[in-house]
Amino acid sequence: MNEKTMQKLSYGLFVLTSNDGKKDNGCIINTAMQLTSQPNRIAIAVNKANYTHDIILQTKKFNISILSEEADFSLFQRFGFQSGRTVDKFAEFHDYKKVYNDLPVITKGANSYISAWVEQIVDIGTHSLFIGTVTDMDILNDVPSATYAYYHQHIKPQPQKTETKKTGWRCKICGFIYEGDILPDDYICPICKHPASDFEKL
Repeated sequence: MNEKTMQKLSYGLFVLTSNDGKKDNGCIINTAMQLTSQPNRIAIAVNKANYTHDIILQTKKFNISILSEEADFSLFQRFGFQSGRTVDKFAEFHDYKKVYNDLPVITKGANSYISAWVEQIVDIGTHSLFIGTVTDMDILNDVPSATYAYYHQHIKPQPQKTETKKTGWRCKICGFIYEGDILPDDYICPICKHPASDFEKL
């Protein structure tokens, strides 16, 4: 079975934002979809390891900023490669605005946003599926949305060729390298929280 087949699915990338009552927080997700138009409902899948997941469980509200082809890698580093449990992801970050639900939306590198109120939560193992009613949405600009494929081809830095050979495994999502001959089946990337199936042998 070729694990890379899943990368051929076309889907977007989003910054999911929330607030824990003291600070704004956000994380990168790649699963957001419209379920129905009347009433307007969307669903997002969020890894249970993310602090944003825990906040939404409590507050039942969220925003998603739909990332565009103008997004740069620093946006993914800020919202995807560190935890809101230990850092303030919005500290010294100015490319956002608050909308009617008092949650932030990204204004640079995003082309639109959707706000929702959670109506149902489905446990899907490593993730939760939050089903929400849309409470607000708007288009910020006409720059095309960034697909997962576009991210890998144009935004994510490409590995540098080097003469030094390492024995280990590289995360295909963020580039983290696990050194060792055998990667445990239950290994989770410490940077992006993806499982062992998203690693490739060096």
